[in-house]
Amino acid sequence: MRSLVRKKKSSFIHRHIVIGVRGSVALLLSMPLASCGDRQSTFAAAGREASAIENLITVTVVGAAFVWLVVISLLIYAGRARRGQLSQEQAQRFITWGGVTAPTAALFALLSYAVWSMPATRPWFDRQQADLAIEVTGEQFWWRIRYLDKSGGIAFETANELTLPVDRRIRISLKAHDVIHSFWIPALAGKMDMLPGRTNTLWLEPTRIGSYRGPCAEFCGTSHALMNLTADVLSAEDFQTWQQSRAKRRSTSNHAANAFLVHGCSACHALDGTQAQGLTGPNLTGFGQRKHVGAGALANTPENLARFIRDPSSVKPGAQMPAFPMIPQDELNEIIDYLAGET
Repeated sequence: MRSLVRKKKSSFIHRHIVIGVRGSVALLLSMPLASCGDRQSTFAAAGREASAIENLITVTVVGAAFVWLVVISLLIYAGRARRGQLSQEQAQRFITWGGVTAPTAALFALLSYAVWSMPATRPWFDRQQADLAIEVTGEQFWWRIRYLDKSGGIAFETANELTLPVDRRIRISLKAHDVIHSFWIPALAGKMDMLPGRTNTLWLEPTRIGSYRGPCAEFCGTSHALMNLTADVLSAEDFQTWQQSRAKRRSTSNHAANAFLVHGCSACHALDGTQAQGLTGPNLTGFGQRKHVGAGALANTPENLARFIRDPSSVKPGAQMPAFPMIPQDELNEIIDYLAGET
């Protein structure tokens, strides 16, 4: 009878060890798969804050793996140990050190490291320490981006694609116009919510030149999954050139610009230096340089832009932009060519 009980007990423990091992292996394998690609990965840090977060994750995983190995080792030992192998005093000492002291020390060490790393994972600087100030507002379903001057006024506005200088402290004021959104560029920093009626402040310091992707990390409606942000990190010289080109933009006027105005595009969209000064939709200045249409929904090609103008809801369900199937094809082509020339 005792042999049968011991056999069942051993089988029960062995089964749960196998389940634990399989689950742990699946978790470890999913981590690199989830972090594939440098453009949107916490494990390919390109910012000072993201590096601190990556280190915190690494330390936490190592600590958790240590605790897991200790627990599994004790479970295996308990399954194979013979009854009466340890005295009551030895068993009590075993429980005290292995079951209380060691786990408490490991958890305390992990907590201490997490608290110590908090200033790096969520830095806060004085406003005067910012090299660049930007205001980002979450809309349904796109990002309004305003670059601010030294006095806090709006220098110029763009949408959906951030351009940032490398190795500079950047203060981003986060707002929401309609519902709760969440700003997150994994390769640069941690996430922060954007709440209507409130301004949250996030500091970035990119450390590597490149292009990085960030999703809206808070469900905000039907096209939440199609609300993406691109951050292009440039050298200080290239960023200054780009910034000056935007600040010194001059008025342009041609037949295609008139088509843009006649069909009511200016009621919602703005083009710096023109009569189009709409505030409802994204600012389209420099649209020809953008990689995507509709906040990452489509690649920026003439065909995709025409599709978006004709029927935005077919691309982004719930989009606020009305459909324009009535625009003659030749005039639509003129508008598309005009926007493509916005560099």
